[in-house]
Amino acid sequence: MTNNVQIYYGDGKGKTTSAIGQCIKAAGEGKQVIIVQFLKGKDSLELEFIKRLEPEIKLFRFEKSNKCYCDLSEEEKAEQDSNIRNGLNYIKKVLTTGECDVLVIDEMLGLVDNHIISVEDVIQIIHQKDEGVELILTGRVLPKELESYAEDIYQINTIKEANRS
Repeated sequence: MTNNVQIYYGDGKGKTTSAIGQCIKAAGEGKQVIIVQFLKGKDSLELEFIKRLEPEIKLFRFEKSNKCYCDLSEEEKAEQDSNIRNGLNYIKKVLTTGECDVLVIDEMLGLVDNHIISVEDVIQIIHQKDEGVELILTGRVLPKELESYAEDIYQINTIKEANRS
């Protein structure tokens, strides 16, 4: 088990929202927060809101498409994979330089699920962080191999969802 690693996963809505809640709490305590989002595309109201929380909370997206990763063609996915790797390199730089107290990697588990990175890549990132840095990972599917690396794991599932149009 590694200290200060939290995972929010499951098929329900609210994983990113829960992670952002932790970010707001940390920023309120004077901590520096960085959020790196993957697989969501650039079009998002939440993106605009989070930008208003700078400089305490900084949000980065490296993908260029406005569409969600799952809606891309294979050619577009290949292009986005290159952008995603740039994002992963940025994460490694942040962990090496100690730029933040809290790092959220939104949809990190989705990168594994989409075979863009391996479980070993995630473990390497976890090992790269300092003990004082809180790391929050989100995604739908939690590989069993990652369970022992997290201090807290939250499974978020939808029990009932109203039809919204």
